[in-house]
Amino acid sequence: MDMTQDERRLWLIQALLRERPDLMGVQVPCGQDGQRDLLRALMNVRPAEPVSEEFCEVQDAYLTDRLAERGVVRMKDLAPVGVGAYGDQLFLWQGDITTLAVDAIVNAANSQMLGCFVPGHHCIDNAIHTFAGVQLRLACAEIMRAQGHEEPTGSAKITPGFNLPAAHVIHTVGPIVYGPVPTARDELALRSSYRSCLETADAAGCASIAFCCISTGVFHYPNESAARVAIDEVRMYLSRTGSPMRVVFNVFLDKDHDIYIQTFVRGCDVVNS
Repeated sequence: MDMTQDERRLWLIQALLRERPDLMGVQVPCGQDGQRDLLRALMNVRPAEPVSEEFCEVQDAYLTDRLAERGVVRMKDLAPVGVGAYGDQLFLWQGDITTLAVDAIVNAANSQMLGCFVPGHHCIDNAIHTFAGVQLRLACAEIMRAQGHEEPTGSAKITPGFNLPAAHVIHTVGPIVYGPVPTARDELALRSSYRSCLETADAAGCASIAFCCISTGVFHYPNESAARVAIDEVRMYLSRTGSPMRVVFNVFLDKDHDIYIQTFVRGCDVVNS
């Protein structure tokens, strides 16, 4: 379907509004930014229901152009940390994980594993589902229907990346920390999330994987402790398996970037073989 990007955005908004009679009174903003926000919100709240080929065609063309606007970062653009054990396989990159062209990116999911339904929420689950397109929620829903129960903490599931530059998304549910400090059980669960993602990526033949900061943010795992666990568990996995996989620790906030730099420089963890 031959459309400009502005025409695609408005077409998608109107198509999503027609699915929701309760939202037909919503006013469509005139400006590009307002329309982008509305489209994201409508995609966020859309249930995992069948979608037409025409919708996917327009949406995919729209998201392809949006990705071109936002820019793609590839493994060749990144430099390894170069310090500590497996420093040549470990990378630290600050930016938007939805623009990262690796074999798999990790999504910090919830136990329903259907993505974030809060319109425009600034969590990684929301961003990944937004820029992957509505097909991702459908794929997750199919996994959950077949599974028949919520996703356990510390496990992982893999789906295609759809409109993301990453070939796959690996979804994991990290632990929620309820007290002032993580318990031993919390740490074991977080380690399990990292290990399960690596095992899933290796089983799928992925040569590279990018981790978000699992369980930090709304799951309340302290950033410093989470970084230590992440680096240590990845190093132990590489040591135990001999996997040649390249691992990117993706951060978005300046404070997380500083924490990872400090953790790498301190060489805080000795791999337990």
